[in-house]
Amino acid sequence: MNRSLAYLTLALSLAFAAAPLFSGDFTGFAENQLPVPQIDPPVQPAGYAFSIWGLIYAWLVAAAVYGLIYKADDPDWNAARVPLCVSLGVGVPWLLIAQISAIWATITIFIMAAAAIAALHRTPAIENWWMRAPIALYAGWLTAASFVSLATTLAGYGILMGGYGWAFAGIAGALIVAVLTYRRTTTPLYLGAVIWALVGIVVNNGMTNFLVTALAITGIVTLICVMAVWAPRPNPIS
Repeated sequence: MNRSLAYLTLALSLAFAAAPLFSGDFTGFAENQLPVPQIDPPVQPAGYAFSIWGLIYAWLVAAAVYGLIYKADDPDWNAARVPLCVSLGVGVPWLLIAQISAIWATITIFIMAAAAIAALHRTPAIENWWMRAPIALYAGWLTAASFVSLATTLAGYGILMGGYGWAFAGIAGALIVAVLTYRRTTTPLYLGAVIWALVGIVVNNGMTNFLVTALAITGIVTLICVMAVWAPRPNPIS
């Protein structure tokens, strides 16, 4: 049973990485998916920011291969593999879901993010580069992406606020979750992924939507300060 988790993690990592080959890349919901079309929503990072997925896919697959070879029966790795497999299992069809329904895409990406954060919490601290780091990068990007999806969907259905109001709320929500998660895990790559998303928001909005840009910059500075204050203790790298 323990070894089967290692095989399942590798299979799901490969399927997750291969999903864009069959479903195409995702850089936001299509205009016709929402009652109030969200054309270039202010909460969304610039298109280049989504290139982080290439690194995430490659690192998750490499980590799964390493884990199968060297840590197949390790109980600490298996503790993290369970929620990671949940996240990856939901993630395999996510691109197809996102092309069909913004609501279900938002629900499922929050499931992916919650499971990825749970996996990050369970990763053994000494396995920095082969376990914790790729999961941290994955969980960090999902933290940002889930709130981008939520803000875009709520604005697209005209609930309470428009795109700008939900952009502020989405950025604030992502920052709160990021700080709370980092407080427990102190993994810089997790915050690094969130910062990458915030930089993308800055680039996307520029001076055109100055208040959104200002909030994203404030978030970047805040996360850098949090990273400095709650710096992780040195751990052996394996």
